Amino acid sequence: MTMNQEKLLWLSVVAASLLYSAIDPVADRLTWFMETVPVMIAIPILLLTYQRFPLTLVTVRVIAIFALILIIGGHYTYAENPLFNWIQDEFDLARNHYDRMGHFVQGVVPAMVGRELLLRTSPLERGKWLFFLLCCVSLAVSACYELIEWWAAVINDQAAEAFLGTQGDNWDAQWDMFLALIGSIISQLTLANSQDRQLDRLLRR
Repeated sequence: MTMNQEKLLWLSVVAASLLYSAIDPVADRLTWFMETVPVMIAIPILLLTYQRFPLTLVTVRVIAIFALILIIGGHYTYAENPLFNWIQDEFDLARNHYDRMGHFVQGVVPAMVGRELLLRTSPLERGKWLFFLLCCVSLAVSACYELIEWWAAVINDQAAEAFLGTQGDNWDAQWDMFLALIGSIISQLTLANSQDRQLDRLLRR
């Protein structure tokens, strides 16, 4: 499978999953919309910029995985994901940890997207300062998302619990931001070399 074929496959899987998730979601329709609207925004942007600014396959993969996490979370709500309910029961956990996984990947995506954008459009070079700045970007994105959750809760009490998914944890926002930071660090340590190789091939075209 070529790189372009895999990108098309990821797009097809995400688009089909989004459409399927909209059919009678377990969550109410407003919660589904709030959880999946980032995917609805990202797909047109990626399609419109594909020709003049194609992304590496590493970056496309992490975006697609995060999109699927959002879509599944929108369909079931983060607190009621069936697989993670089973994990919660099997290991006698205090909560459903699906949202924890989502916030970890929420740190991965800004780090890898930001890394590619900065290396391609700015004077920044690979090194410790780029690593540090991308950790800051991931934390900033996570903090902004927590603000959006707060505003959504203030505006609409009905959807607040399902959208926030705090499950009674007073430290939920702090955990979310911490996991995003960890996701940023781990992704840079494990995916940067692959991204660099793909960037070199992409920019030589």
